[in-house]
Amino acid sequence: MDTAALTDVGERLDAFVDQVFSSLKRKDQRATAGVYTRGLMLDGRRKSMQPMAQRLGVDHQRLQQFVTSSPWDVEPVRKTLSRKACDLIAPDAWVIDDTGFAKDGDGSPGVARQYSGTLGKVGNCQVAVSVHAATDIASAPLDWRLYLPRSWDDETAEDPEAAAAITARRRRSAIPDDERHRSKAAMALEMLDELISWGRTPPVIVADAGYGDSATFRQGLTDRGLGYVVAVKGATLAHPGGAVPAAAAYSGRGRPPTRRYPAALTCKDLVLAAGTAALTELTWRHGTKTGPGNPTAAMRSRFVAMRVRPANRTIPCDEDGVLAQAWLLAEWPDDAAQPTDFWLATLPEDTPIAQLVRLAKIRWRIEHDYRELKTGLGLDHFEGRSWLGWHHHATLVTAAHLFLTTLRLADPKATGQA
Repeated sequence: MDTAALTDVGERLDAFVDQVFSSLKRKDQRATAGVYTRGLMLDGRRKSMQPMAQRLGVDHQRLQQFVTSSPWDVEPVRKTLSRKACDLIAPDAWVIDDTGFAKDGDGSPGVARQYSGTLGKVGNCQVAVSVHAATDIASAPLDWRLYLPRSWDDETAEDPEAAAAITARRRRSAIPDDERHRSKAAMALEMLDELISWGRTPPVIVADAGYGDSATFRQGLTDRGLGYVVAVKGATLAHPGGAVPAAAAYSGRGRPPTRRYPAALTCKDLVLAAGTAALTELTWRHGTKTGPGNPTAAMRSRFVAMRVRPANRTIPCDEDGVLAQAWLLAEWPDDAAQPTDFWLATLPEDTPIAQLVRLAKIRWRIEHDYRELKTGLGLDHFEGRSWLGWHHHATLVTAAHLFLTTLRLADPKATGQA
């Protein structure tokens, strides 16, 4: 957004900042929040503090102190942002995902050699987990967690010397004592609990196989009464929907045999057994890349949906030893010799396959979010090395993103279109 466009929406931005950052006690803090948010939206290649300060004509020390060391709490700000985002978007789903930030050094909190989907490989990076409100038209982040690998948790160190080094490293980044290594799936569940405690109501939870492959994560959603559509690998085990546990013949001696299910099959094998005759061709949305053979840019493929009973030793049975049913959704493109993608879903049994497919595919919106948050608003441009600073920066970027989303939904042709 250029200076003229930013000036045109200046009054709306001031009102937005006053609402979002009303929890900040001091007037000068709220004013600096507005300045920083403007800097994130203003045109410019880098959104780190010095380049932003130069473009804004302010002292970069003002921005640095506000973001890096000023002790304002992100929770009430994110609470307000999440409410405004859900009210604005009326989400069809909450999408859980994570993104990586490549780093050169080892001083930024959470940085380590680890896998990042953003990089597509193992690299030196930070990784953040996020929850987004999404429809096919708009989406926005609701909450964030910065992932701490084991190398940043002195309680997991193998010896006192390693623990002391990690403790010193944590102290330099001012990482709170109660922030420890835990899985990304556990962090996602924490954020869902936090958002619910703020009064937000989850619709359906959507996630990729990095989360969906965890039976513990799926059970955590079920325990919270949350329906989901999550990707899984083809090797995930399940029984056909009509399978029931049975006991072996009893000889009359000893303890009666326990009722058990037969050996589970993989999701891939279940779909292969159904065969191509079970497939339905569906369009889940229309994109922007039209062509002679696809003038409407229809995104179309073949799918099958069937009822199954997911099988894993961590999944509880009912008192009769029966596993709960779920949907198995699979995509089998025309040009593929076998199915390529799989999802498990706990939506009602009468859910149309078109709805399952639409929700399974809604994750594309979050890639759109990450692209704008990083490239347009500088989410990955933060150069500070403090835990608090990263969370301040991520919260301010989220505010800028929501303001631009508000403009776009009010007027799709308005400045700020991604």
